[in-house]
Amino acid sequence: MTTKSCWYKGGSIYLLLWLMARVATAQIAPDAQKRYNAAVKLLQAGNYERAKTDLNAIILQRGPLAPYASYYYALAAFRQKNISQARLMLLQLMEVFTDWRKMDEARYLLAASYMELGQYEEALKVSQLISDSGLLTQLPKLEQNFIPRITDLDRLKKLNKAYPSNRTIGLALIDLIQRKSSDKDDLELSDQLTNRFGVPGLATATTQPTPSTAGAPNRPSMPARTNRPKGYYNVAVMFPFRLDGFENDKRGRSNRYAYDLYTGIKMAKAKLQEEGITVNLFAYDLDNDPNKALEVVNSPAFAQTDLIIGPLYVEPNRIASAYANQNGILLLNPMATSSELVMNQPMSYLAQPSLNQQAWKAAAQANNLGGSRKVAIYFGTSRKDSLLAQAYLDEVRQQRYQVVDFRKVTGNAQSIADAMVLTAPGSKTLPISTTTPAAPISLGHIFFASSNENDGARLLDALSRRKVNAPLIATASSFDFYRNSANTFNRRDLYLVYPDFIDASREPVVEFEEQYLEKRHTIPSVFASEGYDMMLFFGRQLARNGLQPGNHASLRSDTDDYLLSGFDYTQSNENQVVPIVKYEDGRLVKIN
Repeated sequence: MTTKSCWYKGGSIYLLLWLMARVATAQIAPDAQKRYNAAVKLLQAGNYERAKTDLNAIILQRGPLAPYASYYYALAAFRQKNISQARLMLLQLMEVFTDWRKMDEARYLLAASYMELGQYEEALKVSQLISDSGLLTQLPKLEQNFIPRITDLDRLKKLNKAYPSNRTIGLALIDLIQRKSSDKDDLELSDQLTNRFGVPGLATATTQPTPSTAGAPNRPSMPARTNRPKGYYNVAVMFPFRLDGFENDKRGRSNRYAYDLYTGIKMAKAKLQEEGITVNLFAYDLDNDPNKALEVVNSPAFAQTDLIIGPLYVEPNRIASAYANQNGILLLNPMATSSELVMNQPMSYLAQPSLNQQAWKAAAQANNLGGSRKVAIYFGTSRKDSLLAQAYLDEVRQQRYQVVDFRKVTGNAQSIADAMVLTAPGSKTLPISTTTPAAPISLGHIFFASSNENDGARLLDALSRRKVNAPLIATASSFDFYRNSANTFNRRDLYLVYPDFIDASREPVVEFEEQYLEKRHTIPSVFASEGYDMMLFFGRQLARNGLQPGNHASLRSDTDDYLLSGFDYTQSNENQVVPIVKYEDGRLVKIN
């Protein structure tokens, strides 16, 4: 059974809207209608097993909702890839509710189930009973997805004899004869079919036309994919472009990062083309709207997707991730740092190292420092700061460090210094503004997590006021590299956890910046560089191994032409590359 069986889903969302409206007009008890609506919402959300349980209770009541519940039960089973169960429920529906007005929908889903089971003859018999004009236009796409998989020449010839006007069967038979047979009669049959149906060919891929608004991606128009070799890869970019309010000269808008990411992705597409890897980009303007996300993934065109980048919001991402898992499509989270997004999600990856990975790498650096096993942990005011600090706390506790202070710090250097508790047990700690505090504990190191670029210098000042000389491991985001002087980074043994580190002196970085400046008339942001790297890496991986779940052995960057520090997924779906940098000889240098 194939993993990409989503040619059907495009009709399901429209059917859902029709059914909900249709059922609402029937004389149904409010409680029953409420249970039905809730069950359908569970199906929409991907909670198929729970939806089936609730739908089954409605089926057993044999009321006016029963045929609709039967259909949705079968659809839930189908999406679970329990095709036999879906087939049995549909056959029961057809037997019990013979006069159901939407029986063509059930017939189409039954045909799809037979196709998935390889019972092509049964599928074609059922499809002959369909009269709905909308579904009839979908049938060729269904057939194109399955019929070319038949490798038994005699079986395909029998199907052609039974359905001589079916173009999909005719083209598949031409292709199979040309590849497998040298028999004179077969070749004559191939010529006859060619004269009737034409020559089988690859689906023509459409690439993005020039945007009508400068800098803004067009809405997609994707071709249906037939059975073809992997000559190109379709990438769906699901970002909050907000095209309706797009103003190209409004450079300070809040979603500028989405356009920068996309520009980097497009530049990587050009680089991949030079390497013989064709990537077609299809941009979807998707904000924080789960209904829009559901509509996108259920569209027939989306079935041709090989890689999803985004969405960036939680609920749309959850829907896209469920779709990706069901259909064996890789989903890449370009900015997220939460391990939960890839936990038990075999097809979802983090382009950025998670907070857990950052904490682990920082703790490994602390181990390299040696010295005391005592540590103080401080963090800023954002949720990300506290989450990283907690992850670090958990990590060093596992490594049997003694945590002598763990707290949020805010304000100026003085208030931060006053808040620190760094004295031996039993010593009285007084604010530094009123008296000289007791001698501080001898620390092995301090860890500081902050997303405020002013906090790093303040913490350094606070530590100096408290006469704490231990090494500091801090997030790079806590420093302003343009405003802070070199003296700021030379004041103590300072190590920076810097996932977005870019060495501006490297040749690939210089070349990218020149190309970007020529194209966009501005220097690239870090988001543009990240978009470039992720598309370059995953485009190469698609061409090499198709990114099958569980196949991590070679899933790491093996060239040095990435702008940041590369990728490593050999251990998990989280990027394990976390640069640690240090200020040396007037510049930041990656030491690990």
